[in-house]
Amino acid sequence: MNSPRLRASRSQIEDFKSSLIWADICDELTLWKQGFEDELKSIVDVAAESNPSTASVLLHMGDLNGRLKAVDYLLNIPDIFLGLLEDKKDATRSDKAD
Repeated sequence: MNSPRLRASRSQIEDFKSSLIWADICDELTLWKQGFEDELKSIVDVAAESNPSTASVLLHMGDLNGRLKAVDYLLNIPDIFLGLLEDKKDATRSDKAD
C-alpha cells in the first residue's frame, strides 16, 4: 500500500493540531461518535419492539462499528500524518547509512 503524499511540514501539522478549527472539527466528530454509540446501545430495545432478523441486527451493528472506527481514525489523522513524516525521516536516515 502506498503512503499518502504529505505536502505539509511537521510544524504546519502541529500548528493545525493545536488550532481552533481542529478543535471544532474534533468537537463535531465527538458528537457524531456519541450519536453512533447511543444508536448502538439502542439496538436491543429497538429489536425488541420491531423484531428484525438476526442478519439485519448484525449488519446494523457492523455498520455502526465501522462508523465508530472511521471517526476514531479521523480524530487521529494529525498524529497519523506526524507518524508518516517520522517514518519518512527514519527511512531517509537509513538510506544515508547504507
